[in-house]
Amino acid sequence: AGIPATYAAHAKLMFDLQLLAYQTDLTRVSTFMMAREISGRTYPEIGVPDSHHPTSHHRNDPTLYEKVAKINEFHLSLFATFLEKARATPDGDGNLLDHMMVLYGAGMSDSNRHDNKGLPLVLVGGGSGQLKPGGRHLRYAEGTPITNLHLTILDKMGVPVDTMSDSTGRLDLLSVS
Repeated sequence: AGIPATYAAHAKLMFDLQLLAYQTDLTRVSTFMMAREISGRTYPEIGVPDSHHPTSHHRNDPTLYEKVAKINEFHLSLFATFLEKARATPDGDGNLLDHMMVLYGAGMSDSNRHDNKGLPLVLVGGGSGQLKPGGRHLRYAEGTPITNLHLTILDKMGVPVDTMSDSTGRLDLLSVS
């Protein structure tokens, strides 16, 4: 009962609730922000007692780079646990991960400069056969709007939309055909 005592316990609970919602078909869409903007959260459990936001403005300081990397690795380890649980959950003719599309990433590629070009993103899951198998690193032309990815994901989910914000088209390299 109540709010979990640690960030890891809280994140795992939120991920478990998402899995339960998918497994019971309560929803097939969810969002979870690992850390809110301008977060003052500290991570003493991984050796980073500093506040997340100021640390992310690393000022090219190797010590701050190391701390931000530790926070990112920690978040990714929690996300990996979520994916492992999805893969271990039977769903129809496969597992839950086979039938999901999960976009994980950041809104900044360099938070020190507030740079949002070349975002570190990963699209995981099979999308019920709508996505080419993974294990690939895709790089699109410089200037390709992130909304092209969002438009493509919506299309793969059966929500055809012609345009979205500054989109210029769909990302064909994600398609199975």
